[in-house]
Amino acid sequence: MASFLYSLLFFFAILIYSTNAQNGLTIPIQRDSKTSRFYTTIQMGSNRATINALIDLGGPFLWFSCNDHISNTYNPIPCGSTKCDIAKGLGCFGCNLPPRPGCSNDTCGASPYNPFMDMLVSQGFYEDTLYTKDPLTVPEFSYSCMDKDFLEGLPSSSTGMLGLGRTNISLHKQIATKFNLPDKFSLCFPSSGTGKLSVGPGPSPDISKSLKTTPLIINPVSTYPIYVEGDPSDEYFIQVNSIRVDGKPLNVKNSYFSIDKNGVGGTKISTIQNYTALHNNIYKPFARAFTKAASNMKIKSVAAVAPFRACFSSSSIFRILSGPSVPTNDLVLPGNNVYWRINGANSMVEIDNKTTCLGFVDGGSNPRTAIVIGAHQLQENLLEFDLVSSQLRFSSSLLIQNTSCSRL
Repeated sequence: MASFLYSLLFFFAILIYSTNAQNGLTIPIQRDSKTSRFYTTIQMGSNRATINALIDLGGPFLWFSCNDHISNTYNPIPCGSTKCDIAKGLGCFGCNLPPRPGCSNDTCGASPYNPFMDMLVSQGFYEDTLYTKDPLTVPEFSYSCMDKDFLEGLPSSSTGMLGLGRTNISLHKQIATKFNLPDKFSLCFPSSGTGKLSVGPGPSPDISKSLKTTPLIINPVSTYPIYVEGDPSDEYFIQVNSIRVDGKPLNVKNSYFSIDKNGVGGTKISTIQNYTALHNNIYKPFARAFTKAASNMKIKSVAAVAPFRACFSSSSIFRILSGPSVPTNDLVLPGNNVYWRINGANSMVEIDNKTTCLGFVDGGSNPRTAIVIGAHQLQENLLEFDLVSSQLRFSSSLLIQNTSCSRL
């Protein structure tokens, strides 16, 4: 009888686990008030150590500070192994101290990168069990380590970065491969409360109906600090054909909107860049057009507040459902009447009670990428990255639909 009950319990446990796996993974997204950057929480290893990891949309893999990390279930990925090939490991990593995560010999070489310090370190690839509150357990999850001295720029509570790039060891790819799920994930960054990072099945049908679609394109030249010649970029690019301010297109050269043979130009989406950065030759006419349109709405200009160039008197701006009532900004995309509208809550940044600024920054006269869509412009927008069909589905501001990321 006891044996039968054990078998029955085991059967239901397997059934629940399989159901959870097929439902994919959903983990919370929170916003750090000091840095305005977004992070999520996972657990790693036999001790289920809690790790707050900054979300890096274009990052190749998970890395975190392993200095104080202890786990009895971690394993180094050997040099020259199949798993090392999958991770695109470079060379071998060794360490003369007692073995632990972040210190082992004959280990597949990794190059974790902190973009805020512009710091690339030599490390190894490891694997261990990843746990979430979902509750989905991911065995043999590949990751790398970083020394705790190289965490500058991350939120104070964060000790790592979670990569969602186009690699075989990004979070979504590992989960899709292990649980036979479609390789797709969605992000919803909250302006307040808790948002969601979901891997696997898409958004609810009600929200899906309102999403627009545009192709994801590949930059043929890697944008990572270290790469092999011929490697494409792991980051996510879309084709912006033009920009409209208050319904009127900017007079900007088409060449800025395309990616040349050297991988320069085009538009990418970044969760590392706080505010959308525009090539200087795009930013100047954009700021002028916005300021003129704002003036037509009786919005008064005031002194600029760095890093912004166009600022306005808060008392002259009305508020509506989608935030400050200001001229709309549209990123015009391929297709018939397809555009990504950036409304007031995403286009403006409230400095204080007196000053509100246009939340776009000058990206300089020689940037690698002409337009980098930043995290502020992504807040309260639902984004689904479908790597199966190579498409981005996006909502624009959920506030217009009287909902938000924290209520999905």
